[in-house]
Amino acid sequence: MKNKLIIALLIFVLPGLNAKTKLRVDLNKDSVEQFSLEQVETIVFGDENHFSIHFKQGDSLHYPGTARGIQFVQEADSGAINILQTEGWLEAASVSWELLDSAASYRVYCKSSQENAEYFPLDASLIRNYGSYGRADALGLTAGYYRFKIIPLGPQGNEMTAYAAESGLTEVSAHDRSGFAHFGSLESPGAYQADGSLKENAVVFYISKDNCNTITHNVIVDSNGKTELRTGIGNILQGKQKGHDATPWAVRFIGTIRSEDFNADQLLSDQDGLQLKSDAGASPMNVTLEGVGNDATAYGWGITLYRGSSMEVRNLGLMNFQEDGISIKSSQHVWVHHCDIFYGSPGSDSDQNKGDGSLDLKDDCQYATFAYNHFWDAGKASLCGMTSESGENWISYHHNWFDHSDSRHPRVRVMSVHVYNNYYDGVAKYGVGATMGSSVFVEANYFRNTNRPMMISLQGTDATGDGTFSGEEGGMIKSFANIFAETPNLQYIPHTESAGSFDA
Repeated sequence: MKNKLIIALLIFVLPGLNAKTKLRVDLNKDSVEQFSLEQVETIVFGDENHFSIHFKQGDSLHYPGTARGIQFVQEADSGAINILQTEGWLEAASVSWELLDSAASYRVYCKSSQENAEYFPLDASLIRNYGSYGRADALGLTAGYYRFKIIPLGPQGNEMTAYAAESGLTEVSAHDRSGFAHFGSLESPGAYQADGSLKENAVVFYISKDNCNTITHNVIVDSNGKTELRTGIGNILQGKQKGHDATPWAVRFIGTIRSEDFNADQLLSDQDGLQLKSDAGASPMNVTLEGVGNDATAYGWGITLYRGSSMEVRNLGLMNFQEDGISIKSSQHVWVHHCDIFYGSPGSDSDQNKGDGSLDLKDDCQYATFAYNHFWDAGKASLCGMTSESGENWISYHHNWFDHSDSRHPRVRVMSVHVYNNYYDGVAKYGVGATMGSSVFVEANYFRNTNRPMMISLQGTDATGDGTFSGEEGGMIKSFANIFAETPNLQYIPHTESAGSFDA
């Protein structure tokens, strides 16, 4: 009781103590905990540097000789966490803040501005420490306004509520779901609903370089609901192959994951990348492969989507991949958007100095949309079709940025493709290429410093030179409302100038 009286006396009579004064406990290993005096009821000291702090709400913390000291400190003008930025994006939002020396970790909550909305906690994997700042991302949000609350935690997991901070509102917008990937389907491709929220019973995986080989999941492997425990993200994805597990999966990649981070039994595609494949025809996969935040990167490996439907890749960077960055074969309702695709590793052929294809679609795929992607310095940006297509495959390319890439934007064989609202900048060889009876509608694109914006094999501009399409038969391009800018050496022959040999 005497100790209690002494501490109570100190709190009320020592000069300088006020609402900004904090009780600071210096722990071992240079970590500290701080508490508002308004929270503290009593401090009880025992023998051998043992003491306990009792709080007014009834909780208490006991320090059995683990503290180096205890003192009163003055808080700065604002004791709350300093929020650096809150940013709303497409069905996602983020918040970043200055780190506190006294915090061991953080809890972050998010809530909608709608009436009676409550804060919900973000998964721990979405809260990251970047050394000089913290960042948290909320994914799967419907369009609207949201705010965050950040609460630092002490070394023992206690909430340091005196330092909690609440952000202002930030606006979240909906994804643009135009394009053929969503045509004729009642659901949005992948793990998310059309409003941006996760589908019912969706499973979320967080994949980093530290757990890509060790994460486990029970996958349904037969028609009776039998499950099989699989280890590593490559083997987990392989569990979908028989077509029995249609559970929506959101596979979220965190940070940079290099090919050498994977064990050999995880990169199962024929191009040493992750593979999502179905042996049951175009069975619904309902899988989204996505990056968290603005730095998720697949380095040295790519993605193969094979014989499935309802698949999505978004918000992911891919670079130095083997052959193709994203390879899509015999699949339906595929949506690839908001990805940064850099060039790949050099291949064995003379035309593969930057890898083979950045984003290739072949083997009679149908209903696919490629939108809002940034192709960086690609050698061959996108092949669309091989020789097995039946035509009218309903493929959309829109709002992509072809940034100083060389060719295939896209190169189309057989298929029917709509290419609209894309930006071509510094394209070295040609923009859109049509061969083998393909039909391409090229609409409202902006071609800057692109000498050959559109070419049909063996006619028009292609017929005036050495040939670009390896002697394949030509296709057909319809051009409407395109803009050609800053291109003094433009080579483009419209049908109005040459009815028998034109580019479009």
